[in-house]
Amino acid sequence: MSGAGAAGRAPVAGGAPAVEAAEPVERLEAHRSELTGYCYRMLGSAFEAEDAVQETMVRAWRSYERFEGRASLRSWLYRIATNVCLDLLKGSQRRARPMDLASPSSVDSPIGTGLPEAAWIGPIPDQRVLASAGDPAETAVARESIRLAFISALQRLAPRQRAVLILREVLSWSASEVAELLGSSVASVNSALQRARATLAASGDGAAEAPAQPLDDAQQALLRRYVDAFERFDMDALTAVLHEDSTLSMPPYALWLRGRADILKWLLGPGGGCAGSHLVPVRANGRAGFGQYRADGKPWALQVIETADGRVTALQSFLDTERLFPLFGLPPRYEGPTGISSASAS
Repeated sequence: MSGAGAAGRAPVAGGAPAVEAAEPVERLEAHRSELTGYCYRMLGSAFEAEDAVQETMVRAWRSYERFEGRASLRSWLYRIATNVCLDLLKGSQRRARPMDLASPSSVDSPIGTGLPEAAWIGPIPDQRVLASAGDPAETAVARESIRLAFISALQRLAPRQRAVLILREVLSWSASEVAELLGSSVASVNSALQRARATLAASGDGAAEAPAQPLDDAQQALLRRYVDAFERFDMDALTAVLHEDSTLSMPPYALWLRGRADILKWLLGPGGGCAGSHLVPVRANGRAGFGQYRADGKPWALQVIETADGRVTALQSFLDTERLFPLFGLPPRYEGPTGISSASAS
């Protein structure tokens, strides 16, 4: 909240106003992480979420003196953030994943031209939206609620239904609290929640799976095997770690593949540029991820990995490295070998 904070500290007279201004700034900033998670679930883009939170903070700062504590500061901020998100969603198209738009492609399909950034759900670093410490059960639920499949499912909902479902199901607000936030009735909130649940159930992409747990020894070993196989470009070793029905997607391209055999064929053909890659671990969307660098050290993709039953089930490669690598704190060029410790952080 640099702009608002600077404005609050500008009228300095002997230092006192700056000290007085610091308290509201700190109180507002204490909610930035959870608000970013909320706006990301609403908007499906880390960059739009950060813009929305910044706008929320600015509006809150400007109105702070008129905030009289009739509601909690947290609920007041969520009300502002919800209004900001609803305004941003007016007239905008639904963000999606490649598999939401078409059937699987074949290995021989042309990759085509990329779609605009606004078409895609993008990844977000865990540290931007998940508390570094807290109740393990709540952290597991929060981690599950930012996985890419769930964010995709949320985008199928009308914006107000989306807000209701996130507030009720993810953040555990009561129906009366949500009604007050939206200026609606409890009956209307309950009706919107029912419709949202039905839409998610019909999509088959909801959060029905058990919440993901911190990586255990077996999962960490699987990730080490994946990194070793991918960096050596060893197709036999990749065969051993990829699930038979695994998928590969590459936004901004709509092309996506289903099946281990097709993924391996693609890597040996159009994807041959991946040979010699270096993988640097990150945490993204509650999952393990990697910054992928080409053999010459230049950024290639931001990978988000899904695993189940001891195999890798999805390779989600986002190619907008110019924006994503700085977001994830990744260097502009590969700087040498790294371990997998940060990818296995809980």
